Amino acid sequence: MTKNQINEREQLEMLTIDQLIPEDYLVRKLESLQAMLTFAAMNLKKLAIWT
Repeated sequence: MTKNQINEREQLEMLTIDQLIPEDYLVRKLESLQAMLTFAAMNLKKLAIWT
């Protein structure tokens, strides 16, 4: 009697966007600028409500 053995190996590697995009890449700079503008807009709305 023979046994059919299937030797399969599966590997899973998890990556994040931060690992794929270099630190000095333009997309990161634009994302940072967009976050700063969003934060500034939120603060302006709060300031408008307070006055």
